[in-house]
Amino acid sequence: MAEAPGTEDLRDQPVGDLLKQLSEQTSTLVSKELELAKAELAEKGKKAGLGAGMFGAAGLFGVFAFAALTTCLIAVLDTAMPLWAAALVVTAVYAAVGGVLALRGRTEVRSATPPVPEQAIESSKEDVQWATQQAKSART
Repeated sequence: MAEAPGTEDLRDQPVGDLLKQLSEQTSTLVSKELELAKAELAEKGKKAGLGAGMFGAAGLFGVFAFAALTTCLIAVLDTAMPLWAAALVVTAVYAAVGGVLALRGRTEVRSATPPVPEQAIESSKEDVQWATQQAKSART
């Protein structure tokens, strides 16, 4: 069977030297792996940051679109009534929609009960009872 290149040299070296080489190579390998992980995370972080920025810009343009729609609604109503009245009607409609959403949101929040770890509480009660019984039996 053919030996791998350099194996004769390794066989002739003392075990202490081989362990030292192993330690150094392991340290280098771990260091290089950490550098690679940092580089990958940095690249993914840049992409995530870019995506978050795009979401922010989309939200901003959504607000602009809503403002333009509001202006359009006021302009349409201006044909049937004075400008100030048209703006007041649109404002009242938005206030009503906002009020309904706030009330529904409050109802949803109130109906949501905080999660209770029932098994953990029961288990803790049992542990306390067991510890109390152990303490009582140790006194007697």
